Amino acid sequence: MTILYKVHNNLYVNLTNKCPCSCTFCLRQTMDHVGESDSLWLTREPEYDEIIADFANFDVASFDELVFCGFGEPTERIDVLLKVARYFKETYHKPIRINTNGLGNLVNGRDIAPDFKGLIDTISISLNTPNADRYHELVRSRFGDQSFQAMLDFAKECTHYVPNVVMTTVDTTLTKEEEAQCKAICDSLGVTYRIRPWES
Repeated sequence: MTILYKVHNNLYVNLTNKCPCSCTFCLRQTMDHVGESDSLWLTREPEYDEIIADFANFDVASFDELVFCGFGEPTERIDVLLKVARYFKETYHKPIRINTNGLGNLVNGRDIAPDFKGLIDTISISLNTPNADRYHELVRSRFGDQSFQAMLDFAKECTHYVPNVVMTTVDTTLTKEEEAQCKAICDSLGVTYRIRPWES
């Protein structure tokens, strides 16, 4: 069972396979691994102590940052995420990033952004498209039509607690006009816009 795995020069944490979305472009629909991982499908969700123990299997000092991102939405396990992040920050003093669909407030039924203060250095949120209707078609969130605005509100809220808030779209999926619209959304929220490559 893969808990920690390497992608590029970062160490990734695979907390859960649960996700409120069923994105049409999601990697897990076509493959079972990313980077230098074995299968990211978990037989069960790892406990805090298991995650901490797995750090001993890596040369943590050689990595640039810790990234919470596996085959599920990391904020589905917000309590474990925060506990692992706190341990990692206190032990290794390295940057921490969360890759998320931005629906963590809906998942947890509360505003989770304040929990990130002093702990999370970067949060990367999948914007995917500038259009709410298209977003719903692509992302297929179980929370329905409220999801797009909830994701935008979450990004804005994170700017108060996280130094680096990034919203991303995937290159090849949008027109230049749509990318310009995404840039305008990000500018209005005070976050960074990034067009990322589709990982194959």
